[in-house]
Amino acid sequence: MNILELSQTRFSARKYTDEPVSSDDLNYILECVRMAPSAVNRQPWKFVVVRSKEARENLWRAYDREWFRTAPLYIVCMKNNNECWTRRYDDKPHGDIDVAIAVEHLCLAAAERGLGTCWVCNYDTNVMSELFPSDNYETVAIIPIGHIAEDCPRAEKKRKAMDEIVEEI
Repeated sequence: MNILELSQTRFSARKYTDEPVSSDDLNYILECVRMAPSAVNRQPWKFVVVRSKEARENLWRAYDREWFRTAPLYIVCMKNNNECWTRRYDDKPHGDIDVAIAVEHLCLAAAERGLGTCWVCNYDTNVMSELFPSDNYETVAIIPIGHIAEDCPRAEKKRKAMDEIVEEI
């Protein structure tokens, strides 16, 4: 499948089977994450694989939705605030951008392997700070990963027309 087909196929999966994600699939996905570009190649990130029952249940405290509980594993995507490159002209830090690039590599790699993902950013930040205490790292997103359930809802993929988002000068 090429990148356009992956982009057209991938959707926010919100229901998973209980089939575990294989180590081969997880390792492939994490290697794709590792290869993601970042500003000045700082790679200001950490990715925490949450697979054990106890750790998953703890994570549910930060985002307690029925569909979220169906995922067999999660990856907590974190940025290192001390390692982010900052643009000197306006002091804009690029850590969130760098992690977002890596997370989209994660989502597309999972889709290539036939797995579903969903960006979760609406979590309780206080709970996440409690679960992952750090002076340097901050959670950017939680990505559930799993085999998509047959009855998983799929919203119609609506996108703006090309002329609404592209300008040529």
